[in-house]
Amino acid sequence: MEHRGLDADGYIEREGALGRVQAEFRPVVAAARERVAEAYGRRLHSAYLYGSLPRGTARPGRSDLDLLLALHHEPADEDRDAAEVLSRGLDEDFPEIDGAGILLYGKDTLLSEQERYDLGWFLACLCTPLLGADLAEHLPRYRPDSLLARETNGDLADVLPGWRAKVQGASAPEEYRRLSRAFARRLVRTGFTLVMPRWGGWTSDLGESAEIFGAYYPERAAQMRAAAAVALDPVADPAVLRTYIEDLGPWLADEHTARHGPKAPRP
Repeated sequence: MEHRGLDADGYIEREGALGRVQAEFRPVVAAARERVAEAYGRRLHSAYLYGSLPRGTARPGRSDLDLLLALHHEPADEDRDAAEVLSRGLDEDFPEIDGAGILLYGKDTLLSEQERYDLGWFLACLCTPLLGADLAEHLPRYRPDSLLARETNGDLADVLPGWRAKVQGASAPEEYRRLSRAFARRLVRTGFTLVMPRWGGWTSDLGESAEIFGAYYPERAAQMRAAAAVALDPVADPAVLRTYIEDLGPWLADEHTARHGPKAPRP
C-alpha cells in the first residue's frame, strides 16, 4: 500500500521540517525567527512555520512565507499591529518570497476542545516548530476521517458570502490575483477533504489533491485541476472568480455538508 501521508498506525504524519527548507529560503526563515522573538518577547509561547517552505517545495519569488504564532494570551491590537509590521518587513527585505502571512492565536485557543480538530490538528500536523515549546505535545494524533473533514472545511457555505463581497469590491488586477489564489487554494483543499476519508490518507500537495478529488468526481475533475493551477499561478481574471463563487464553490459547499455535515459553530 502506498504511503499516503500516514504512519504505520494510520495516523496523519506531521509534514515539514526545518531541514527541508531550501538553501535560498534559509535566510528569510532565520530572519523571521529573530524578528518574531524580538517583536513579541515574553508574550510569545511558540512560533511555527507552515506551507511550502518547510515542505521543501517553495518556488523562489513565487511562494509566500507562512507563520503561526501562539501567544500566552489572546491576541490584542498591539499584537496584530506587530504582525503587520513583521509581515511587511519580511516581504520587503526578501525578494525570495512573494508575501508573508502571520496567524496569531492564544495558546489556550489552540489547545481548546472546540479547536481540537481544526486549529489543533493544523498545528499538530501541518506546522513545523520554529521557536519555543511545541504545543503539539498536548494534542492527540489524527486520522483522515469525516470528523476531521467536517471541522477543517465544513464551513465553505459560511465563507462564500464574504467571497462575493470581496469580488464585488475588487477592481485592480493585483486584487483579482490575490483573491484567485486564496479562493482556489481553499476550494482545492475543501475538495480534497470531501474525499479524504474515502481515499484514506493526507496530502497538502494541491495538484495531487485535485487529482484525488477528480477520481471520485470525474464530472468536476477539470474544474478542480484548473483551480489547483490557479492556486499556484494566480490570475487577474474576474470571470474565474465568478465561477468559484457562482458554480464550483456553492456545489462543493453543498456536497461537503451533505457528506460530512457542517462545521461546529464558533462564538
